[in-house]
Amino acid sequence: MESATSTKRTSLMIGSVWLVLTLVVLTIGFRQALFLSPTDAEQGDVGRIFYWHVPSAMLGLVFPYINFVASLAFLYLRRRNPLAALTADAWAVAAAEVSVVFASICLVTGMLWGRAVWGIWWTWDWRLTSELLLWLLYVAYLMTRRMSTDGQTSTLGAIISVFAALDVPLVYFSIRWFRTQHPSPVFGGGADSGLDPSMYPAFLWNVLAWLMWGGFILAFRVAVERRRQRLDQLEGLRMLESDIDNFKLGGEPERGNAF
Repeated sequence: MESATSTKRTSLMIGSVWLVLTLVVLTIGFRQALFLSPTDAEQGDVGRIFYWHVPSAMLGLVFPYINFVASLAFLYLRRRNPLAALTADAWAVAAAEVSVVFASICLVTGMLWGRAVWGIWWTWDWRLTSELLLWLLYVAYLMTRRMSTDGQTSTLGAIISVFAALDVPLVYFSIRWFRTQHPSPVFGGGADSGLDPSMYPAFLWNVLAWLMWGGFILAFRVAVERRRQRLDQLEGLRMLESDIDNFKLGGEPERGNAF
């Protein structure tokens, strides 16, 4: 009991320090992007959206693979090691939620940027459409997980995560494989790609800030999901014990038994 309490306190302390550091780095990134980075010669101040749009787009393609790997682990372990499968499932759900958040930020900032630069909110080119598809897949994943509390929703969600993982390369390579209205790749896009050196501090601070924020939310949601799983297990055991007691007394089992 003391060991569990000590572990909980240590986790809480680490989480608190991580949150404070994240807020500090987010503040530095915000200051760098809004006040210290140079104004774009062609786009003006609206070009500063870059410092939030691109990091969210990049990280929105990272967390889906955490969901994907965790979902595969769940499918593999669900009959071999159910307790380990529950842990993998918690990671899968948390990563899906973070993926939806980053995809949402990417889409919203992209539309704001597009309206200012292109004069339109949306166009059905490959990059935007594949990103929207990724967002829809993870929204479907989370809706499926909340449709029911039985184990089948975890399996269906894991299958959806496979399709989402297949869409990630399409999002990434769409502006290399197809002609799109979306700008060419910022990095690795040819001789004219890359950033001006004066833009790197703001860009890197914001990438680090949003990575730390995503990691914090991921760990927090895993902890919450694991707690929910333990409460569900305790409730299931309580109902099972009640059914056994009723059976011994010659009564009927409780309806709605989780098992």
